[in-house]
Amino acid sequence: MANNKRTLKRDINYVFGDIIEAAYLHQVTHPKEDPAKSEAIVDEAIAGFDELVSKMNQKDVENKKQHFKNIQKELEAKAQVLVEKVNAL
Repeated sequence: MANNKRTLKRDINYVFGDIIEAAYLHQVTHPKEDPAKSEAIVDEAIAGFDELVSKMNQKDVENKKQHFKNIQKELEAKAQVLVEKVNAL
């Protein structure tokens, strides 16, 4: 789990970056398959990234520690769903 805000932002960036890379790698290695499926996963990953980063940048949070823990849990949940979708390609 991330110790601080900077580490959590880095984790978000790396996790979604790896998922996007895996989707594009699948698209390149399987050129005969429909690229719309992998592009949909990329779009979903970008949307998830934007959502979590905007939550990270919220200023009006009362309990910051709990707020960041919730973001970490949400990151794990979103990543798991996206990885399952990439594996299903």
